[in-house]
Amino acid sequence: MARRIALTMLSLVGALLLTAVVPLGLITTSRERASFRQDTVLTARAFAAIAEDGLTEPGRSTAVSAFLARARNSGEAGWVYTAAGRLIAHTTGAALPGEPGLPAGPAAPVAATIRAVQRGGGISVIQPPGRLQVAAAVDTATGRPPAGVVVLARSTAELDERLRVLWAVLAAIAAGGLVAGAIAAVWVGRWAGRPLSALDAAAQRLGGGALDTRSAARQGPPEVRRLASTFNTMAGRLEALVHGNRAMMADVSHQLRTPLAALRLRLDLLAADADEATAAELAGAQDEIARLSRLVDGLLAVARAESAVTVPVPVPVADVICDRVAAWSPVAEERAAGLSVSGPGQLRASLGEGHLEQILDNLIANALDAVPAGGHVRVSAQPGGRGALVVVADDGPGMSRAQQEAAFRRFASNTSGGTGLGLAIVHRLATSNGGSAELSDTPGGGLTVTLDLPAAPGDQAAAVAEGRAAIPYQT
Repeated sequence: MARRIALTMLSLVGALLLTAVVPLGLITTSRERASFRQDTVLTARAFAAIAEDGLTEPGRSTAVSAFLARARNSGEAGWVYTAAGRLIAHTTGAALPGEPGLPAGPAAPVAATIRAVQRGGGISVIQPPGRLQVAAAVDTATGRPPAGVVVLARSTAELDERLRVLWAVLAAIAAGGLVAGAIAAVWVGRWAGRPLSALDAAAQRLGGGALDTRSAARQGPPEVRRLASTFNTMAGRLEALVHGNRAMMADVSHQLRTPLAALRLRLDLLAADADEATAAELAGAQDEIARLSRLVDGLLAVARAESAVTVPVPVPVADVICDRVAAWSPVAEERAAGLSVSGPGQLRASLGEGHLEQILDNLIANALDAVPAGGHVRVSAQPGGRGALVVVADDGPGMSRAQQEAAFRRFASNTSGGTGLGLAIVHRLATSNGGSAELSDTPGGGLTVTLDLPAAPGDQAAAVAEGRAAIPYQT
């Protein structure tokens, strides 16, 4: 945003300078040239008036000589011709004009020049490269042909130099204005854009689970400061609400564990001294107490999962899978179920510390509860879309499509003794790390859970290129 603001302001400043400086330069140049031309024409008329006496009375040419001397000292050149085309006076050392329509020497006729002067109202102006040349008629009486012609030539070098300086000054002013505009545009862009960028970063951190995130409310325009203040108020209320909800869930779950344990102990004592019928009833009550205890433990696990702020670390997927399969192998043997694992040895995922262990514990526990005796649970890992695919497949009864769609919701259990929190925890931990969790049918029957987890930087390409052999582990 800061860049767009700076570019917009710079474009406006550039357009303003262009529309102001260029016309000013053109107008000033035109006025300077017109003033130079007008001054030269007036001087030529004055020269013609002075030359009138020299043409009509040849002995009175002192004023003409003085004028030509001053003209030479000023860097100008002048010539005086009679009506017959004879050159009678000129500045010493001055070259003859030699231009079309002007006399080229003492014997050249000046009829064409006189006609041009008459058509121009007594003045003919031409501008060869590097000078301005004015021819003026010398009138002796009104209505009579001119007695002669004077030619005055001025160099335009000084005028051109002055105009070059003018354009250089205007260009410097424009460049200075553009630089000043660029500095102001960058400053305004950063002044307005930095607080918005900081606010955007704060919103992303808040969305990522960092509920204590706040935005600096003392920078930028008043509207941005008000927005940051409103964001901080919203973040504070959200943090209080979420923490309050989590704290309540954790406190209630924790407080329920003690009376449940005491109740279960009392039922055990009663069952030890009860008759067979009463013991059967008490066993049913103990099962419900056990189910309630699992529900409380699940609520505690959910509270911990939702309160976690993910700090990704590289996790060796195969090592963690082998470790968790080894931990659950005794349970699988007790239930006469098979448990095997395979995966690329060097594949790593980017997850919060301990999250993959929690995910696998829930998935393996659910799978072992679902498969019958003689069933099998397979855990595998391979490079995937985001980086690492972890698949837990069983050959149990599986789920219907409707059950699969609701499985990641809390308390959505398909078994009479389940809490419906295991898959909810799996989904929460997977998505909070930037991954995904999906359910599908296992070919031949059963349920398959596929986790697509983000890979650690540089690991996905290495795992695919190396084609590491699977690490077998089987019970």
